[in-house]
Amino acid sequence: MEDLQNKENLTNGDTMSSLNEKKHPKKLSGIFYILLSAFFFSLMSLFVRLSGDLPTFQKCFFRNSVAVVAAFAVLCKSKDFKIKKGNLPTLLARSAVGTIGIICNFYAIDHMNISDASILNKLAPFFTIIFSILILNEKASLIEWILVFTAFVGAIFVAKPTFDFSQSLPALIGILGGLTAGLAYAFVRLLGNKGERGAMIVFFFSVFSSLAVLPMALVSWQPMQAWQVIFLLLAGCAASGAQFSLTAAYKYAPAKEISVYDYSQVLFTALWGVLFLSEFPDYLSLIGYAIIIGSAVVKYIIAKKKQR
Repeated sequence: MEDLQNKENLTNGDTMSSLNEKKHPKKLSGIFYILLSAFFFSLMSLFVRLSGDLPTFQKCFFRNSVAVVAAFAVLCKSKDFKIKKGNLPTLLARSAVGTIGIICNFYAIDHMNISDASILNKLAPFFTIIFSILILNEKASLIEWILVFTAFVGAIFVAKPTFDFSQSLPALIGILGGLTAGLAYAFVRLLGNKGERGAMIVFFFSVFSSLAVLPMALVSWQPMQAWQVIFLLLAGCAASGAQFSLTAAYKYAPAKEISVYDYSQVLFTALWGVLFLSEFPDYLSLIGYAIIIGSAVVKYIIAKKKQR
C-alpha cells in the first residue's frame, strides 16, 4: 500500500511539475512584456512633456493617430480585420474609458512632476480589483480591499490636496486617469479571455480615441514648430509600443500575477524627470510612492501564495 501511495504521490508531483513548466514560460513572457510596456509608457510621458505648451487634446490626437497607423500595419500583415463575434460592445466600452484615461493622464503630465503623474496613473491595478468584481465576476478578499484603501492613502501623499482647488485639480484628474485605466485593463483582460487579438484591440481603441478627441483638438489647435511635431510623433510611437506590449502581457498572464512589475514605470519616469527635466520628487511624494508600490508588492505576494 505504501508503495502504491508513493507512486501516486510521485505521479501527482510529476503532473504538477509538468503543469508548472507549461505555465512558467507564459508568465515570464507576461513579465517581459509588462516591463517593456512600462519603459515605453515612461518615454511617452517624457516626450509629451518635452513637446511643450500645447493643448492636451492636440497632444492626445497625435498620440492616438500614430497608434492607428501602427496597429493598421499589423492588421494588414495578418489580413484579418474581423472582430470576434460579441466583442464589439466590450471594445466600445474599453475604448471610451481608455480615451478618458489618456486625456486625464496627459493633463496630469503637463501640470505635475511626471513621476507624480505616473504613480497616480499606477493606481489602475487597484481600481482593476474593484472593476474585476463587476466585469469578470472575480472575488476580492478582505486583505485586497485593505490594500486598495492603503493605495489611496499613498495617493493622498502624492496629491497633497489643499483647499485651493486649482492646485489640487491636476492630482484629482490624475487619480481619475488611474480609475479609467483600471477599468480599461479589466476590459482588455475580458477581451483576451474572449479570444480577441491584441492588434484589433489597439487598432479599435486608437481609431475611436482619435475621432473622439479630434473635434476638441481642432477647436484648440495651436501652430507647432518642427521639434514639437517630432516629440509628439515620438510620444505616439512610444505609446504604440506600450499598448502592444501591455495587451500582450495581459494575454499571457492574469493581471494579479504580473501587474506589480508595471510599477517599474514610476522608476523609469522618475529617472527621466531627474535627467531631462530637473524634477525631484519631494519627501511627501516619496512616502506616497513607497506606500503605493509597497501595497502592490504585498498584493503580488498574496496572489502568489494563493496560486501555490
